[in-house]
Amino acid sequence: MIPEPERLRRWRLVLGGAADGTGPALSTADTGLDGVLAALYDGEPGQARRGRAGNLAASAPTVARWLGDIRRYFPSTVVQVMQRDAVDRLGLTRMLLEPELLAAVEPDVHLVGTLLTLNGVMPEETKETAREVVRTVVEELERRLAEPTRAAIKGALDKAARTHRPRLSDVDWPRTIRQNLRHYSPELGTIIPERLIGFGRKQSSVQREIILAVDQSGSMAESVVYSGLFGAVLASMRALKTHFVAFDTAVVDLTEHLTDPVDVLFGTQLGGGTDINRALAYCQGLITQPENTLVVLISDLYEGGVQAELLRRAAEMTESGVQMVALPALSDSGTPSYDRENAAALSELGIPAFACTPDMFPDLMAAAIRRDDLSAWAATATEA
Repeated sequence: MIPEPERLRRWRLVLGGAADGTGPALSTADTGLDGVLAALYDGEPGQARRGRAGNLAASAPTVARWLGDIRRYFPSTVVQVMQRDAVDRLGLTRMLLEPELLAAVEPDVHLVGTLLTLNGVMPEETKETAREVVRTVVEELERRLAEPTRAAIKGALDKAARTHRPRLSDVDWPRTIRQNLRHYSPELGTIIPERLIGFGRKQSSVQREIILAVDQSGSMAESVVYSGLFGAVLASMRALKTHFVAFDTAVVDLTEHLTDPVDVLFGTQLGGGTDINRALAYCQGLITQPENTLVVLISDLYEGGVQAELLRRAAEMTESGVQMVALPALSDSGTPSYDRENAAALSELGIPAFACTPDMFPDLMAAAIRRDDLSAWAATATEA
């Protein structure tokens, strides 16, 4: 139960202003906190602030001071939300184009997406600072996601390379027992395995080809960030041959940059239109072994090109043996907006379409490599 004075204090901070009707006066510390909130949240988005103390108008020192103040008053998770609100409500993209201001912000995935959107207009003196901000976020994501991805895919590749003449240490006993249940001997009280099933030994050659086709339209910023990271992780695995194809109405192949996810991200240009059919046409030209190729289309599926051609090409690819999956979002930002009509049409072609969080992606890739039913997998993963 919150004490009455504390409850009134919180309402005072929420409502703001001297004549808010809550009664108690603000302490010196609360006056400062009230000021940083007033600078951001008084009035409607895009309007000048009036009445309460503080605003973020005019000078860079004012913005820099405000960025420092919010870090003093709030935890980093709240700071990130307020920074995003400052960009959206106050139009402060300017603060991301000045090195001294950019260095003061709290890095997160959303900030990286904004920086990538501004990449084309960013002054040269800001780009190096921006790269460091992006690298900070990417390294944090790598610590969380890279090893689970490698482990899940390695396990799936090992299981996919099964052999029927395994060494004893390589026998997959659960699968062997299931396959030999009909050979149960009542006299001996045991199963006599006529065929052993085992995990294949590690192969040095490429076992699967992965093509990440990533929509770089403005609404896909967070998905592009995670896609760049996962593309670099997949490219680091010798058993996979990974391509990274970014597209809007044009197509750019960033595969050669996969040694550094930051280079991949700065090779994208967020904010264009969308021509998925053109992107799939390019991907189709990369395929040399359809039965060993997985195409992951990461797009909100709003097609600016010819929808009929998109579906025809997708059908052609799957009929040739290519495995495909469409992810309307690869992010943590909740239910995405996407073209449900195109998603349903792809599903009818046997191409599952579902949003995926970054934490789910390693298991998704493992399921795809094992050639599990991805629609069923997605339903189970979502319920879990």
